[in-house]
Amino acid sequence: MKHLTILSKIENYMDRFSPAEKKIAVYILENAEIVPNLTTKDISANTGSSEASVVRFCKTIGIGSFKSFKLALVRDLTVAEFNINDFSVTETKDEPFELFNKVTYVNKAAVEATLTTVDKKELDKAVATLLQAEKLLFYAVGGSAVSAIDAAYKFTKLGYTSLTSLDFHTMLPLAANLKSGDILVVISTSGRTKDILEVARFAKKRGATILAITKLDPSSPLYKEADIKLCTPDVEQDHRIGSIASRMTQLNIIDTLYLAMFHRIGKNVLDKFTETREEVVRLRR
Repeated sequence: MKHLTILSKIENYMDRFSPAEKKIAVYILENAEIVPNLTTKDISANTGSSEASVVRFCKTIGIGSFKSFKLALVRDLTVAEFNINDFSVTETKDEPFELFNKVTYVNKAAVEATLTTVDKKELDKAVATLLQAEKLLFYAVGGSAVSAIDAAYKFTKLGYTSLTSLDFHTMLPLAANLKSGDILVVISTSGRTKDILEVARFAKKRGATILAITKLDPSSPLYKEADIKLCTPDVEQDHRIGSIASRMTQLNIIDTLYLAMFHRIGKNVLDKFTETREEVVRLRR
């Protein structure tokens, strides 16, 4: 594996680590791909060190927590190692099947990284709030728009009044008709897109709950505005050719919400599912 930013930094800090920290460093260098899915307890058990040593290791290299370290490592593994999503892709001569393997790896790593960014309490809160809602409004722009469309379709199948639009001026009257108990789900990788923020603030004035699917960035305006935050890892560069890995993380969260709701209210809509399926079969040619 080629040297990456965070891993290179660990190698450069070898002389500064305590004996316990050095064991942790060696383990991480040799097992970088699986570390994002491990806990401090796992690292402690695998290296014979204490969990406190794992935290001290992170602080020695200038990172405040193990969770933040894993996010930095995931970004390196998915972005720095395989530059499939920025303009540098034009400099490579990969064959289609090589690119297929890289895209598969990056998408898989990004989805797995959501295990470190989605907060269980926030996810439970999202499901509990969805159970009480009647109307759902989904909004996203650019590469995230397909995630909003997919979400609106899925929740319509569950019997919700579930709407979306790609047009900002259509979203405003839709948001104006939201009320207390309704939910606006906004999807934005950066959390800084102006149209997204304007719709979110407008819906909030109407009493709607704002559920944001956005990258883990407490400094972003959307993160601050949201009542519920389902966070994705930071796996995209600013100057990219399109939304690839970030879209997969969004869809993964949406699928989780959909299945969580289906488990809770599915019995109430099974007849509708059956009727819809029969109609689809009837219309096939």
